[in-house]
Amino acid sequence: MRPTVLLFDIDGTLITSGTSARRAIERAFEKHTGRRDAFGFPFDGMTDRAIVRIALRNIGMDADEAAIDAFLPLYLEVLEDEMAKAPLFRVHHGMERAVDTARGRDGFAVGLGTGNVKAGAAVKLKRARLHDRFPFGGFGCDHEDRPTLIRIGAERGAAQLGVPLAECRVVIIGDTPKDVHAAQAIGAECIGVGTGHFGPAQLLACGATRAFRHLGEEGALEAVLGH
Repeated sequence: MRPTVLLFDIDGTLITSGTSARRAIERAFEKHTGRRDAFGFPFDGMTDRAIVRIALRNIGMDADEAAIDAFLPLYLEVLEDEMAKAPLFRVHHGMERAVDTARGRDGFAVGLGTGNVKAGAAVKLKRARLHDRFPFGGFGCDHEDRPTLIRIGAERGAAQLGVPLAECRVVIIGDTPKDVHAAQAIGAECIGVGTGHFGPAQLLACGATRAFRHLGEEGALEAVLGH
C-alpha cells in the first residue's frame, strides 16, 4: 500500500448546515456593505475569498486583497452565531467512520481540502465535534484556486507522512464537480459523494474515480482506503 493522503471537503461532504453557512456570509456582507443583492450565484465548490471577491465586484466595490481581508473577521463572527443555532446541521452518514478508520491505520494522513478559510473551517468542525481529527489541510486562505489549495493540502499530508508527494496516493473526497476537477488537476483520485447538490452519476460523469450516495454505502469505505 502506498502512503496515502486523504483530503476531505467540508460543506456538503463532511457536514451540512442547511442554509446557515450561506446565510452567515450574506448577513455579514449586509452588515459590512449595507447591500443584500450581491449573491445571485451558487457557492458549491467555491473558496470563501472567491465568493467575497465576486460579491464585492457585483456591487461595484473594490475587490482587492485588503477589501477581502477587511470583511473576513465580521464573517467569522457571524458564522459562529449561525453555526451555534443551525437547525439542520448534521454530519453525513459514514464520514466519522471513514475518518476514524483511516486515522487509525499506518501510512495514512487525513486532512481537509476545503474552500473555507482555516478559521471558518474550525468553526464548522467544532460544531460537528470533528475539529481534532484533521491536523492539516489545504484551505481557502491558502489560495483562491481550488486545485492549488488542494495541492498545498496534499503536500502538507505528504510532509506528515515523511515522504515525497510523488510517492503518495492522494484521494480527494468531495461532493461537487469542482472537487473532481481539482483532483484531476493534481493527478489525484476523487471519491464523490452525493450528499450535496450533485448525485453520484453526475460526479462520475465529471470524472470522479468512484462515487457513492454517501460514505456509508457498501464499498465506499473500501474505495477510500484503496482496497
